[in-house]
Amino acid sequence: MIGITITITITIMKGDGGVEAPNTILRGFLAVVSSVKTMVLKIADEYRPPVVSNTEGNSNLVVVREYCEERDKVSVEKMETQCDVGQKGKPSIFTDLLGDPICRIRQFPLHVMLVAEYGEARDIVGVIRGCIKHVTTGHSHHVLKLAYILGLRVSSTHRRLGVGTKLVQHLEEWCKQKGADYAYIATECANQPSINLFTQKFSYTKFRSPTVLVQPVHAHYKPIGSGITIVRVPPHVAVKVYHHLFANSEFFSMDIDAILSNKLNLGTFMAVPKKLLPKWDPETGILPQSFAVLSVWNTKEVFKLQVKGMSKLTYACCMGSRLLDSWLPWLRLPSFPDVFSQFGVYFLYGLSMGGTNGPRLMKSLCTFVHNMAKDDVGCGAVVTEVGQQDPVRVAIPHWRRLSWNEDLWCIKKLANLQGDECERSETSDWIKSPPSSSGIFVDPRDI
Repeated sequence: MIGITITITITIMKGDGGVEAPNTILRGFLAVVSSVKTMVLKIADEYRPPVVSNTEGNSNLVVVREYCEERDKVSVEKMETQCDVGQKGKPSIFTDLLGDPICRIRQFPLHVMLVAEYGEARDIVGVIRGCIKHVTTGHSHHVLKLAYILGLRVSSTHRRLGVGTKLVQHLEEWCKQKGADYAYIATECANQPSINLFTQKFSYTKFRSPTVLVQPVHAHYKPIGSGITIVRVPPHVAVKVYHHLFANSEFFSMDIDAILSNKLNLGTFMAVPKKLLPKWDPETGILPQSFAVLSVWNTKEVFKLQVKGMSKLTYACCMGSRLLDSWLPWLRLPSFPDVFSQFGVYFLYGLSMGGTNGPRLMKSLCTFVHNMAKDDVGCGAVVTEVGQQDPVRVAIPHWRRLSWNEDLWCIKKLANLQGDECERSETSDWIKSPPSSSGIFVDPRDI
């Protein structure tokens, strides 16, 4: 630190009458101040410490490469743990990936995880994940190659340095090399920094806004409607059923057979009226007149959740309701599960119904899954995600306070088509198309 002391001496001139000339004094003073200011700035500029730029200069300090489990696992886990700070004074949900940083993309045949290193120390300061799959667009059975970008995280000490930008750029390039036609991301409407990054810097378009519905698992069993039978559908039959039901929906995964045969899939179940059961042969793949169908994905084996930051009063009320529900299950109190310890969730996907009894059958089917979760220690909630206009939405039991309509999917066209392909693309541009009347299929591997 250099101190500079400057003494300014100003001689006051007087006019003919012996009276000071104020304008002359002011001009002389301003001239001196101006010259002194210039001199001080020059001196300060010479001794100013070097400052690293937050944009262009820092991009050269960021190196993006593919994740190596043996080399990077500990550093990535440490960095992501530091990112989970939550909002001060507010309850927050924390995620434990159970020691597997790529668990959320591992179930996709084509996936990648990239890490960002910063500076000479090569510290890992950011990560991003991506995968590619074939999906329907909801129009004329059109199928394309879709990339899903998820898990972008940057260390709190290295934000605004271009780390996130460089990670997205490299991942998009990887997606293009693998032949992806489009890429999409899912975020919350309240996550404005993420939305700005993708929509403003990378030209993604706000596309769909599905609804997340959450049903907590109580300590008591819930009754299933009378006159209803729940049938487990074999995977090979479920494949036929889903191709029939979701062929014209958006985001339907063409490798549905791999999803249904995955170890995380707990089964596909169908609810039908008992009187129709003798007339229905599941092996034909033909649906009964009235039905409801869904599949259950066990996320407990992928990640665990935990709520922190809850007030002592709220904690006491929640745990008190749980204790009372356990002691007096016949009262069927809507108790709150222990989400203050680590817990898992069952995710429902492939929900569809038909016939006049469809809503009642769907409600009973969701109740059946709730009872499954009640028997599974550590399962705290049953969750699903459906389109806002999907008819099944009104039939799915859920708590409004735990559910939200604020999920946002943004999409971007990656492929540069030429010739005939370009002409066909202009007439069937997915981004410009209206939502499919058949709704959205949410891939459980995306959760």
